[in-house]
Amino acid sequence: MVMVANDLWKVYKLGEIEYPALRGVSFKAKRGEYIAIVGPSGSGKSTLLNIMGALDRPTRGTMMIDGLDISTLSDNKLAELRNRKLGFVFQTFNLLSYMSAAENVETPLIAAGVPLELRRKRSFELLEMVGLKGFERNRPSMLSGGQQQRVAIARALANDPQIILADEPTGNLDSKSSLEIIDILRRLNTEKGVTVIMVTHNLELTVYCDRIWYVRDGRIEREEVLHAK
Repeated sequence: MVMVANDLWKVYKLGEIEYPALRGVSFKAKRGEYIAIVGPSGSGKSTLLNIMGALDRPTRGTMMIDGLDISTLSDNKLAELRNRKLGFVFQTFNLLSYMSAAENVETPLIAAGVPLELRRKRSFELLEMVGLKGFERNRPSMLSGGQQQRVAIARALANDPQIILADEPTGNLDSKSSLEIIDILRRLNTEKGVTVIMVTHNLELTVYCDRIWYVRDGRIEREEVLHAK
């Protein structure tokens, strides 16, 4: 198993009022799976993804990645884990406006200490892989929404992560661009064995997934198996 969660709770406090965003979530994710997390707004989908990605800590419970309980790690160790094992794709792209596409892709490589020549070569290769050959020097303002999300996916792949966590990756895109992004994620999963866990509100985009987790009121209410692995 690449990810195992046991009795995850996340409770936010507003003054003296406690708001449980997650209520005892447990799951196991196999290496190489493609899993969709679906549910209504406020159900806890993004909170769950943030804990899986070591961007947030659970109030209680354990979150394991490759047998390591990440809830016990220091902030520095968590940052190292995120840079080494995880890639993130967000709805809002989160590209740096003053950098070119290639420079945006290089940012995780800078953090990993990769020399300039090697990271530039890697960024050009990744942009070509996501269909953006010739756009390496374009800034985000010169790219469409779909192209910006392709840059974000290339950036997520920079350090060759085992796991891609995608939070509504098509939320700001038209239907054609959405299908193109989903196809890229599918190819990463089937051809490179990358584990993909995607939050989405659009069930039409789950056609390639192995499993769907239906989240409601902070719990995985049920699971649907589409393709057993």
